[in-house]
Amino acid sequence: MPKQSKRFRQAQEGIEPTKLYTLEEAMKKIKATPAAKFDETVDIAINLGVDPKHADQMVRGAIVLPNGVGKQTRVLVFAKGDKEKEAKAAGADYVGGDDLAKKIQEENWFDFDRVIATPDMMGVVGRLGRILGPRGLMPNPKLGTVTPNVADAVRDQKAGKVEYRVDKAGIVHCGIGKVSFAAEKLWENASALIDVIQKAKPAASKGTYMKKISVSSTMGPGIKVDPTSPLKVG
Repeated sequence: MPKQSKRFRQAQEGIEPTKLYTLEEAMKKIKATPAAKFDETVDIAINLGVDPKHADQMVRGAIVLPNGVGKQTRVLVFAKGDKEKEAKAAGADYVGGDDLAKKIQEENWFDFDRVIATPDMMGVVGRLGRILGPRGLMPNPKLGTVTPNVADAVRDQKAGKVEYRVDKAGIVHCGIGKVSFAAEKLWENASALIDVIQKAKPAASKGTYMKKISVSSTMGPGIKVDPTSPLKVG
């Protein structure tokens, strides 16, 4: 087992490993831990009572967090004509078609975080499926990244839109901000995500849906959260 740092041990001292904290308390605990040398990401892990092997129990979607995620999102848009102009005006970092597809294929170019495409450009984007898919970058209508409304899609991504998807173990992992955020803003972001996942409960899911929740900073210990904890939404 790797040796734990002095900072990590200090952070653990203020956290009771068996206690279920409210979401608000957990964010205050994260803020109270000794600071790292960089602005850590705050992550949340939500263990759901679903079996993702069954299509009717898949939980997946996207949400614009109320306080963003604390980083610049580089957006690439596949579009042409007026839609290309709209994407550029909305703040897209890169806009194009075959030229960008060729750059990705031949130069292994990935200086972007999200990919958006208009429906008429999916013929071009489809050729990149084996490259973009494993990286989680393939545009998807269900996530709002295949759309004729490219301007709105670009603005959402720039505002802090995050995607969530349950993994093979039935857990959703998602970044909800930075340690530098105020505790209340972290609470608001976490609450918004939990709320939308609660509303996405599949009809085929039986028994307890929200089983376990934990939050942590990049270099910090996990903090267990009471799944029935009050949310701060709206």
